[in-house]
Amino acid sequence: MTNYETMRAELVENGKLRVAINLGNAALAFRDKATGELGGITVALAKRLCAALGAEPELIEFPGAGKVVDAAADDVWRIAFCAIDPDREEHVAFSAPYVLIEAKALVRSDSPLRHVEDLNRRGVKLMVAKGSAYDLFLSEHAQHMELLREADPGASFAAFKADGGTADAVVGVTQSLEKAFGNDPAYRMLDGTITAIGQAMALPRRFVHLADELSRFVEEAKVDGYIRRELDRSGQESLRVAPALK
Repeated sequence: MTNYETMRAELVENGKLRVAINLGNAALAFRDKATGELGGITVALAKRLCAALGAEPELIEFPGAGKVVDAAADDVWRIAFCAIDPDREEHVAFSAPYVLIEAKALVRSDSPLRHVEDLNRRGVKLMVAKGSAYDLFLSEHAQHMELLREADPGASFAAFKADGGTADAVVGVTQSLEKAFGNDPAYRMLDGTITAIGQAMALPRRFVHLADELSRFVEEAKVDGYIRRELDRSGQESLRVAPALK
């Protein structure tokens, strides 16, 4: 069972828990256009944790995961949601993953590229969000392509749309690409997946001793079906809940 007393004592201030919500991934967090309310699985998990801690959620919006991680040392937030990546562990401590998502690439409809494997060639330029999980993955594994970085996912999508052909493709979370580009015939998704990304809850590094408790919270939400129900409720039936830890 999760030790909520320990977490409450260290994370809650004046009855509130400051939670970073990354709006760079539309599959996980979004603002409802009709109501203006924040929604998605990360918001649902934040509220569940706050209820368990007896705290009021103070949701702090960020346009991308890179900016969330950058703010970890500034005591802006106490709980966050971002993709697990070893390079980020200098700044944050991760829980077990709660969901798995895929990063894909999108090109213009007249592009000769057909599969993500075609991207790793000399001369190919790929637009990414700076500090995103797929930026970190490609920075480590890409041998030939050139990465063009924008501040956050929304900026990278907008830049690719406005770009006159400098970038050959843009990378993003599948659902975010689909939302940003819709069914526009001027673009198409490449076959294949760049990487599958484990999304986790996170703590500023100085709270690393609470990571196991946060993982227990995540595991309980997997096992009792809460994560699956909230994904379905937010229209993300295609997303996979991360396997429960043994």
